[in-house]
Amino acid sequence: MAIRTDNLEASQAAVEAAGGAITVEPFDFPGGRRFHFREPGGCELAVWQAAG
Repeated sequence: MAIRTDNLEASQAAVEAAGGAITVEPFDFPGGRRFHFREPGGCELAVWQAAG
């Protein structure tokens, strides 16, 4: 599952503050940037920001 955001850096900070662990650091991909994280319950998710 991927969650869209308007501010990738703020979302990463919020994930970390809530106890999430970054599993893939932010990277560019066609259409934007994203990172992956594991939430405290163990589910792996992604957060992405559209390019532009």
